[in-house]
Amino acid sequence: MGRHTAIRFLLLIAVGLPMALPAAGCKAKKAGLTIKQRLEKAEKETTPDRQAAALLKVARSQFAAGDEAAAKETATKAFERLKGEGDPNLFTQRLIDVGGFLADIGERKPAREAVGLAVGLADKIDDQVRKTQLLADAGAIYKAASDSQAAKDTLKKATEVANGVEERFRADALAAVALGYTRSQLADEASDVVDKLLAAAQKLTEPRAKAEALAAAAGVLAQTGKQKKAAELLADAEASAKSVTRLESRAYALLAVAMATSANGDNKKALGLLKEADKAADKVAEPASQKKIVDKVRATMADLEKKQKK
Repeated sequence: MGRHTAIRFLLLIAVGLPMALPAAGCKAKKAGLTIKQRLEKAEKETTPDRQAAALLKVARSQFAAGDEAAAKETATKAFERLKGEGDPNLFTQRLIDVGGFLADIGERKPAREAVGLAVGLADKIDDQVRKTQLLADAGAIYKAASDSQAAKDTLKKATEVANGVEERFRADALAAVALGYTRSQLADEASDVVDKLLAAAQKLTEPRAKAEALAAAAGVLAQTGKQKKAAELLADAEASAKSVTRLESRAYALLAVAMATSANGDNKKALGLLKEADKAADKVAEPASQKKIVDKVRATMADLEKKQKK
């Protein structure tokens, strides 16, 4: 996994992306497996973390279809698979995923339990950027599960880890923490993180990474009422994003800037950036990669268009 994943994945969940829309030109899928068949298939996965991941996918489908009771039951089964011993690098992420879903459907107590296990396992992860990302995610889920103190404590721990990351990777880690504070609606407590993130971002030479780091900082500033400063950062972030030559990377960078621009209150500008991201995404040559980014861009675009109509 690349070192810039901490920024880009957190950016994609910072504003809560809706269900992805189908990419243009993709053929309609044939009728898939039934829920029962998918559950049986999930149980046959070879390891507990794979079972949990498969079960969680089914739970999301059940919830999207309006069957909340079944979704809760399936998510609980996924959680049970993760209560034993396992590779921290795999189990921590799965616990975060399950905890986040449980919090989303209002199951706050098991969500906090899952996140608590994840935080404990995170201590065993050697990759400090990855550890920071997971702790930042955990902090945000704690807040969603109505435990503000645990959210603050976990984000503080994430900050301490990020501060110890070697300089060339520090922007990634600090961006993860900044977004964790933003998602937790605790941006007022992240001023020191933002200052350090901006200092680290100025040293970045790779344009996508710089665009995403600046967007992360702008998101915190927007939430703390510093729209003018956020707009200045977003102008620099936009310039960096538009200088990216690789189409897939350009699309992701523009998506990140668009989301932060929306958070700063300018949905019209954000939609314009998303249209540019869509053009780049639609030209990505590899089909699976193309569909993934097109879905994300168009889902975000649809969400912003709904907000504008309200």
